[in-house]
Amino acid sequence: MEVMITTLIENSPDDPGKLKYEHGLSLYIEMKDSRGETVKALFDTGQSGDFIDNAGQLGKSLDDLNYLFISHGHYDHGGGVPRLLPLLGKKTKVVTGEEIFRKKYKLREGGYKFNGITFSEKDFSDRNLELVKVSGKAMQINERMTVFHHFARRNDLETISPKMVYQKTDEAGEKTYVPDDFQDEIVLGIETGAGLVVIAGCSHAGIINILQDISAQTGRDICAVIGGTHLVDGTPERIRRTAEELKKLNIQKMAVSHCTGAAGEEKLKEVFGKDFIRNNTGNVIKL
Repeated sequence: MEVMITTLIENSPDDPGKLKYEHGLSLYIEMKDSRGETVKALFDTGQSGDFIDNAGQLGKSLDDLNYLFISHGHYDHGGGVPRLLPLLGKKTKVVTGEEIFRKKYKLREGGYKFNGITFSEKDFSDRNLELVKVSGKAMQINERMTVFHHFARRNDLETISPKMVYQKTDEAGEKTYVPDDFQDEIVLGIETGAGLVVIAGCSHAGIINILQDISAQTGRDICAVIGGTHLVDGTPERIRRTAEELKKLNIQKMAVSHCTGAAGEEKLKEVFGKDFIRNNTGNVIKL
């Protein structure tokens, strides 16, 4: 085993039904570095902080994390941060996209509803935690981890819902809502002997765009994809074509959840067969 990923919280319950679950995602990552020392990282925090209770039940410590990755500024991925902050040790490095603090909203009946994060940069500095904001296409975190960012839009299939916006304030102080291009979104890549493991939060930029961009940058085979693929709102045509494009990448494990949606999961299961994993709360993946 090179990497172990435990799903601390997700939309679906664990099989024994003993853990909390919610609309959100939080993944606990354990791996060895080149010196043989254990590296522990948390990728996203769900929406409420209930993942912390699950971590306790699963025996996963949060006070000695090396890294906290926040994939983007939506409440179901960063909502648990305020509850987590008092538990973190000072060695934890927090990694986000440069645009993480945009005020995000979603257009619903009756107007725009806030669906962003409630913490600020000051919350990290007050606890002497290092905040690293990725600004370019990629940033190497250590010898095995790379964060990818600012994904090229390579197809016309993976569109972003016009209901997703963020609030912008101009020089005159006027506030307007503009379409969210999800420039804050980050994806984690982990090197293994079998290839690159890619961990995504929601894949708002499009899972095919993301994987093709990573593949073009690294020249590495992608052996596993874990996390959300945001096919929940996808048309049958988008879901079908996405599954076909993913299959062409020769991915050995497709472990999806959260925003993939029932139709997306069913199609991916059909296409990937034994290589498909429904990654519910409490699931453990060893690579």
